[in-house]
Amino acid sequence: MRMERTLVLIKPDALQRGLVGKIITRFEEKGLKMVGCKMMSLDEALLREHYAHIADKPFFPGVSQFMKSSPVLAMCFEGLEAVEAVRLITGVTKARQADGGTIRGDFAMSVSCNVIHTSDSLETAEKEVPRFFKADELHEYYKSEYEHVYNEEERE
Repeated sequence: MRMERTLVLIKPDALQRGLVGKIITRFEEKGLKMVGCKMMSLDEALLREHYAHIADKPFFPGVSQFMKSSPVLAMCFEGLEAVEAVRLITGVTKARQADGGTIRGDFAMSVSCNVIHTSDSLETAEKEVPRFFKADELHEYYKSEYEHVYNEEERE
């Protein structure tokens, strides 16, 4: 089975609103395996690297200020097709258009204050996970629940 790893950032608005537990629960209930988790304050250099695709846009200073307004919770989840599964649970970026039942659909109304960032593709995840986690901060461990999350063929 080809397990993927993907980045999840619980943003300052979710932290301030006390939504951390509810958000983590969504991923755990889906059957994803948390392999890394830490609270961190983001600096300008990391934000410019992470948001390189918008760093030259006029709205970037506001994004940067928001992301530095309080710590974020950085997490790495692992699972079969984890990137896509996490994106489906998260909902679309423009939160007021996100489907009910998704994290953004249930907890947010904004484009930037949308409570969560997730990797948008496997290629992006492969860059983002090491941007936020050193190798020794990610953990390999047996998850007995997998016997009830994936069938035997998927676990091979």
